[in-house]
Amino acid sequence: MVEKFKRLCLSEFWKIQTIQGSSTVFHMDAIDSSLNNFYIQYTLIVQGTKNVISACRDCEVKRLLYNSSADVVSDGVHDIYNGDESLPMPWRFKDMLSDLKAQAEGMVLFSNGCDGLLTCALRPSNAFGPGDKFLIPFLLTGAKLGWTKFIIGSGENMCDFTYVENIAHAHICAVEALHSAMTSVAGKAFFITNLQPVKFWEFVCLILEGLGYQRPTVQLPARMVSFFFVLVRWVHKKLGYEGDVLSLLTPVNVHLLSHTKTFNCSVAQNHIGYSPIISLEEGVTLTIESFSHLEEASPSMRFQNSTEPSKANIMLGSGRVADILLWRDEKKTFSCFLASSLLFHWYILSGRTFISSTAKLLLVGIAILFSIGFLPSRMFGFTFQGISSYFEISESVIRDAFLFIASVWNRAVLTLRSLAQGSDWNFFFKVATPLYFLRLLLPFSFSAVVSVALVFVFTAFFVYEQYEDEASRVTEAVTIGTRKLKGLLIRKLPPSLSAFACNYNILSQDEFPAGPKDQQIQHQE
Repeated sequence: MVEKFKRLCLSEFWKIQTIQGSSTVFHMDAIDSSLNNFYIQYTLIVQGTKNVISACRDCEVKRLLYNSSADVVSDGVHDIYNGDESLPMPWRFKDMLSDLKAQAEGMVLFSNGCDGLLTCALRPSNAFGPGDKFLIPFLLTGAKLGWTKFIIGSGENMCDFTYVENIAHAHICAVEALHSAMTSVAGKAFFITNLQPVKFWEFVCLILEGLGYQRPTVQLPARMVSFFFVLVRWVHKKLGYEGDVLSLLTPVNVHLLSHTKTFNCSVAQNHIGYSPIISLEEGVTLTIESFSHLEEASPSMRFQNSTEPSKANIMLGSGRVADILLWRDEKKTFSCFLASSLLFHWYILSGRTFISSTAKLLLVGIAILFSIGFLPSRMFGFTFQGISSYFEISESVIRDAFLFIASVWNRAVLTLRSLAQGSDWNFFFKVATPLYFLRLLLPFSFSAVVSVALVFVFTAFFVYEQYEDEASRVTEAVTIGTRKLKGLLIRKLPPSLSAFACNYNILSQDEFPAGPKDQQIQHQE
C-alpha cells in the first residue's frame, strides 16, 4: 500500500488524472503513524506534498487545503495551555511525524499566491472517529498489552480532541471562507478542536470502557515510565525483537499521555466560521460503535456493571480479603503479593531459623524507619507522608481479631466433639478427606508447598470469578455424575452392608436401597 501510494505520488499520470479539472484540492496525508521509516514517511509527507502543490499549479487549481496537525507547535517537552496561532514552531522536534508535517505545512502556506493558488492549513488536535488509524488503535493496543491499567502522570492533564466529521466540516468552512475572505484566510493555519477540552484520561476511560476494557486505576510517574520505556526498547533492540510493542514505547507517547495540550479556536471561529457539528460525547459514542468489532469479550467485565456480588466475593467474605484476592485494587493486591513473596523468601528460602529471620527483619525495619526521616516530602513523583499512623491499631480491630481467634477455636472444639461421638460418618469423611490429601503433600518440601499455595491464593479466586458460570456448570455436572455413581454403587451393596450404612448415618433413608418387603409393599401399592 505504501509503495503503491508512493509511486502514484511521483507519477505524472496521477497529477493529470486526479487534479485536472478540479477547483479545490484537499490534501490529507495518507500516513501510517506506526511505520518507523524516515525515508518512506518523508516520501509520503514532504515529497508527496511537493508533488501535490506542483500538480495544483500545473492544473490551475484555485484552492489547496492541507490537513496538518496541532502537534506542529509542540516540542514534546512543555505543556500547551490554550495555545493559539501565535505559537511558533519549535526549533527541534522530538517526533518525526510532527517534524515532517510541519515541513509540509510550511510548503503549502508558502505556495499561497503562486500561479493564482490559494492555500490554507488546518491543525486538528487529537483527531478521532471511525476509521481512526492512530489514537484509538494506539489505546486498544495498549489495552490488549495490559498497559492501559496505568495512569501515566498525574491524570489531571487536559487535552483537546477533534471528531473526524468536525474536521471535514472545518475544511468545508475554510473553502467557503477562501471565496469570501481571501486575505484573512489564505496562507494561514487554524487550530481545529471540538471546543470541549477534557482530562485526557477521562477520554481514555470512555473509549476503553465503551469497548469492554478495564479503566486505568494505577498511577505512575511519567519520568519513571519514560525511563522504563527506554530500558525496554534497549533490551528489545539488543535481542533483535521487532513488533508493534516498540512503536508504543516512545517518549512522544509518554508526552501525549501525561502532558496538557489545549488550543484556542477563536481565530477559526471568527475567520472561517467554524463550529463543531458533532459534540464530543456523540463523537465518542459513534467511535465506539465503529470499533465494536474490536470489543473485548473478557469475562472480567461480567461483574463490572452488576450490583450482585459474585460467588467468589461471597466465599471470601465480601471484605478486604475479597478485594485483595479478586484484584479489585490492583495496586493493593500487587503490594500484598509482593510483601508475601518477600516474607516467603525471608523466612523460608533463606535457610535461617525463625528467630534469626525475625531479628534481622526487625533490624532492617528499624534502619528503614530511621532513614525515612532524611527523605524529602516529595521525590520521583511520590509523596512521603508521616508513618506514625500506620502503626496505630484501633480497639475494634484488636477486638475483631480476638473474636475471630475465639470463633476458630470454638469451631475446632465442636468438630472434635462431633467426631468423638462417632455417630455421623458423613462428617467423619468430610474431615478425613482433607487430612488425607494433606498427607499426600508431605513428601513435597515445605517451601514448594508454600510457594504453590501463595500463587494459588492470588490467582485461583480471580480466575474462578472470571469463569464462574462455566465453573458452576462443570461443578453441577460433576455433582450429578457423582450422585448417580453413588446410587449405582449403593444398589450393588449387599443388604447387610446397606443396613449397617443406614444405621450409622453413612447413607440416608432416601439412598437406602429397598429391601424385599419394601419392594413387595411398593408393588402392592
